Amino acid sequence: MRVGGIIFVKYNGVQLKAKGSWEYNIGQGMREAVVGSDGVHGYKELPQVPFISGTATDDADLNLKTLLNISDATVQLELSNGKIVVLEQAFFAGEGTASTEEGEIAVRFEGLNAEEVL
Repeated sequence: MRVGGIIFVKYNGVQLKAKGSWEYNIGQGMREAVVGSDGVHGYKELPQVPFISGTATDDADLNLKTLLNISDATVQLELSNGKIVVLEQAFFAGEGTASTEEGEIAVRFEGLNAEEVL
């Protein structure tokens, strides 16, 4: 049973040339303890931004300006284990910095909603 390795990243059906390790967060609330001087009182829950991020190859077909202007997109991260992470109403949230040594660009999409599809 494969759990890691080959992945595919697409925005609005356009596939990026993904490389290396990618991360995602489906945006569930993050719990944090509330502590007083007499001990733990409970917890608070704060929202998290759903995101998909990683590195893509910056080849001749990738237009950086087009990538930076992506908004209201559907982004899919297809994992080796068969799971698909879908990020909806997504926008490009990275800096837009490309590196020439490996011909790559850091990519970060953030959105309003994300879910795992099995």
